[in-house]
This record gives sequence, structure tokens and C-alpha cells, in this order.
Amino acid sequence: MSVDGVEERPDLILVVDDDEDIVRFVAFNLRLHGFEVMQAGDGQEALELIERRRPDLAVVDLRMPRVDGLELTRRLRANPMTSALPVIMLTAKGLTVDKVHGLTAGADDYLVKPFDTAELVARVSSTLRRNKEFREVSPLTGLPGNTRIRREIGDRVRSGVDYAVGYIDIDRFKSVNDRYGFVRGDEFISALARSLHRAVVSVGLPPAFLGHIGGDDFVIVCAPEQVRPLTERAVVDFEKTADELYDPEDAKRGYVELKDRRGNVQRAHLVTLSIGVSLSVPERRFTDPLEVIAAASEMKTVAKSQPGSYVAMDRRRPGG
Repeated sequence: MSVDGVEERPDLILVVDDDEDIVRFVAFNLRLHGFEVMQAGDGQEALELIERRRPDLAVVDLRMPRVDGLELTRRLRANPMTSALPVIMLTAKGLTVDKVHGLTAGADDYLVKPFDTAELVARVSSTLRRNKEFREVSPLTGLPGNTRIRREIGDRVRSGVDYAVGYIDIDRFKSVNDRYGFVRGDEFISALARSLHRAVVSVGLPPAFLGHIGGDDFVIVCAPEQVRPLTERAVVDFEKTADELYDPEDAKRGYVELKDRRGNVQRAHLVTLSIGVSLSVPERRFTDPLEVIAAASEMKTVAKSQPGSYVAMDRRRPGG
């Protein structure tokens, strides 16, 4: 399977059980369905394997010698490098307390022995899908993140339809964090997400896509004719909302006062938006999602050189 022309590797599953027959059964059936498999006989061996190669999911037996499934799961959750690794716990039939202990330790799901192939593959696939979807969503705004953004643009590139990509960020956002702290800064980012969402809804069909790269950077993917109404609505909406997030005295005078490293007082104007837009139309077709994003990023730099909120549109043709 490939995305944006890059071959995707199969998901790597770590199977941990001291029963060799179960390990062989699980490994065989997972490989049959396109997964790559690593095998370990207990939790200690599993930890040593994970040090060398990071799996995408672990299927872990609860009762094992040395380090059992509960302790293995606790250690995985306590390590920042493996805290998000999804774990499916294997439990004995009818032992409800084992299921409770497994979930309490941090397991994402459980399988009761004996289990059939269909249930095994379904549990592994659904847990992987949930985990990937969670990783692709910004925890602050709830919007799709980088992987989903790139996939969306890749779909447009392959479809051959006309589309536009807008790259948006907040001008002088650092002044907000420096003046009020990151908690207030997050409020500005959330406000921009809401303004962009309202703008996306307002332009109607075809549905525009909205993603959050991180920090104060956002991406919109829409039809070329939607760019102007969408960005105009977003700018007006955000500037009005942002003014209300400042302390009243700062909003009234139109700037915040900040001290530099030497103690000198500097003035920073209130935030605005810079939006760079790249267009894929018959006169100029992109063949790589990264090229589209790079062109929009270049236009965002142009927008930042202008006063106030500004939209810079890339209307260049091939060779120019």
C-alpha cells in the first residue's frame, strides 16, 4: 500500500506469550492478513525487543513468568517513548477480574482465550485504527493533524481537480504568549480554529477541509472560488474574537507592552492573520503534496511582509 507515492510498511505487531502454540497461532494469522510480527516469550524479552525496534501494537498475555502482562503494560505506560503504544491483553475465559486489572493497567482492549482468527484480526485492526486516528487529531483543537493534512492534499493531487491550499498563522502570536502566558496563547489558537471552522461551514459545498499543523499554524483545502469568501469570513471573525481575548486596557490602546532582555519596553500591535494560498489549476498542476504546501508557505511569507491581515495568492504559471 502506498500514500502520496511512498510505500507504506505493514504494521508491526509484537506478540508476547509464554505459550509457544498461542504465539505461533497468533503470529501466523496476523502475517496472513498482512501484518509484520515480532515474538517474545515474556515481558522482559518484550522490553528488550522494544528497545531495538518499536512495534505499532502489542498483543500481551496476562500471566507470564518474570515480567507478566500487567507489569509489562505498566512499564510501557510509564515510559514516554512507549506510553502511547496500544496494548491488547490476552485473558483467561471467565476471569472478569483479569480484564479489569488489564484495563486498569492501561491496556486498550482484551481478548478472551480461546479466540478465533476473525476476532483477533478485527480487534488488532480496530485498535490500530483508533490509535492512528487519535494521533492524527490535535489535542487542543480536535482538528486533523499533519498526517491527515498530507493525505487530504495527496488525494486532491491524484484526483486532478482544481483546488486551493491555504496556510494560515497568527501574526505576533509570540507577543501574546510573552504578555499573558501559554494558557492565554492557547485560547487564541482555539479561537482561530473556531473562526476557521465557521468560515469553512459558511462556504458550503463542496466541503472544504480544515487541519491544524500545530501551534498557531493551520491549513485549509478548498475549491479555488471558495478562497476569497472563506478567508474574508475567517479574518473578520478572528480579529473580532481576538480583540476580546486581550486585557481591556491592551485592547483599547491597540498594542501590548513587553520588555526585551535589556529591560527596554517594546510595543507589539494586536494579532492579525497571514494567509498564503497556492492554486492547482489547469495552467499549473502540482504533482507532489509537499510542493503544494511549500508554495503556500512561500505565499504566507509574502503575506507577513504586509501590514494587517493579508491573503497572498500564488498565481504563477509553470516556469514563472
